[in-house]
Amino acid sequence: MSKQKNYYNYSKLGKFFHWGFVILFVYGVAKQVDNINQLKDNTFFRFEILFALIFLVLLLIRIIYMKKTQKTSLPEDTPKLQKKAAKIVHNGMYVLLLGTVLSGLLIGFLFWVDLNDNFLIDITITIHELIINLLYFLIGIHILAATYHRLKNDGVWSSMVPFFKEKK
Repeated sequence: MSKQKNYYNYSKLGKFFHWGFVILFVYGVAKQVDNINQLKDNTFFRFEILFALIFLVLLLIRIIYMKKTQKTSLPEDTPKLQKKAAKIVHNGMYVLLLGTVLSGLLIGFLFWVDLNDNFLIDITITIHELIINLLYFLIGIHILAATYHRLKNDGVWSSMVPFFKEKK
């Protein structure tokens, strides 16, 4: 059991990126396209593409910022396997977020060039849905791990979460 605590806090911008993406992602899921025929509405189609492009740009900025400026808040004595798992989950979420946006944009492109009744768009939609389901799985692991660290009271939770702070 880890007795060492790490009180490293992510920067305000790092926290803003994290929680901002939670909000953007929840919004994206709530307003998701339920039927590809919704894209026939030009206003809706343009909004979806614009949302995806903004999300993509912000995601790339977030990835670069977090990788270049922020370090893990895991205590130094955290087991190597746990550190590796945390890295896999975080990097996996980045890859799957990118995959979600890029596959969604590809669906939009295929629809735009009138390939909306084609096996290629069907395959792309299936891949898009698979990516999203894998992302949900990793988000679930991420939330479970954050809760584990909150219960462990090792400082990890408080480094990113602004509520239910751990006692130092």
